[in-house]
Amino acid sequence: MTDASADPSETYAYLGPAGTFTEAALKQVPEAQGKTWLSVNNVGEALAEVVAGRATAAMIAIENSVEGGVTAAQDALATIPGLRIVGEYLVKVNFVLVAKPGTKLDDVKVVNAHPVAYAQSRGWLERNLPDHGHIPAASNVYAATSLFDADSNADAAVAPPGIVDQLDVEVLARDIGDNPNAVTRFVLVSTSKAIPPRTGADKTSLIVELPDDEAGSLLAMLEQFSTRGVNLSLIQSRPIGDALGRYRFVVDLEGHVEDERVADALLGLRRFSPRVLFLGSYHRADHREIEYHSKYDDEIFIEARDWLRGILSGEPEA
Repeated sequence: MTDASADPSETYAYLGPAGTFTEAALKQVPEAQGKTWLSVNNVGEALAEVVAGRATAAMIAIENSVEGGVTAAQDALATIPGLRIVGEYLVKVNFVLVAKPGTKLDDVKVVNAHPVAYAQSRGWLERNLPDHGHIPAASNVYAATSLFDADSNADAAVAPPGIVDQLDVEVLARDIGDNPNAVTRFVLVSTSKAIPPRTGADKTSLIVELPDDEAGSLLAMLEQFSTRGVNLSLIQSRPIGDALGRYRFVVDLEGHVEDERVADALLGLRRFSPRVLFLGSYHRADHREIEYHSKYDDEIFIEARDWLRGILSGEPEA
């Protein structure tokens, strides 16, 4: 619930309650420190707060190194107009198995877990609790807090390690994630059209639809990037939903819209695709400088345009 007294320009929405990985991502945003943090139940609520002007931005999970793209977030960004990604943040992910005090591991028959957390710890659970049942939870923290509900049927929960600071729970096992290198990528989403300045270590996010019933259209889309030396860090298909077999593509590319090679690729996409949605250019969370061949330097594209302008204006060739 939104605090009516909170200044929307100083309010940030996130998947709560306190202790979630989303909150850990929001802690990385300097501008959000000391401001109002609004806990919501899901991605849709977080983005609704931004669209309605009750929050200046929302932190949402967009991709996991183990499970891939977070489809609920991708679909929301594709269908809710006016949103822009203004920042990217990485959070290392691990889990503990917790229960109410006095519970032993042998007592556990049913486990509460957010579906993504469950997928990332399923191997451990199947090895150590081969006969367990699973109840999906709205968030990693809710998985643990719901253990104390009077009607709860769960004996334990998969939760973030920081849950011990929030609840009086017994830790039955630590480091139960199947991949110790798991990382979740979060994005800060706003309605601001101001594009963060390019740094040389940037990423651009798009959603691209393909023309209907055209053989080779996916290849044609990919060629817009490859012929300009633009590397893709994510490409994932999602159903558009209006007809069977119609898909949109969620694309993350290396570079900034102010880079000539990226801008030229976007122009190519715009000519080719019935719909290109620009979701934003922003600084990479890993700060890695983008590497590309010198033949795709800005100056090469600028010189080529000047050459063509000279031809059209009748200037003598050098």
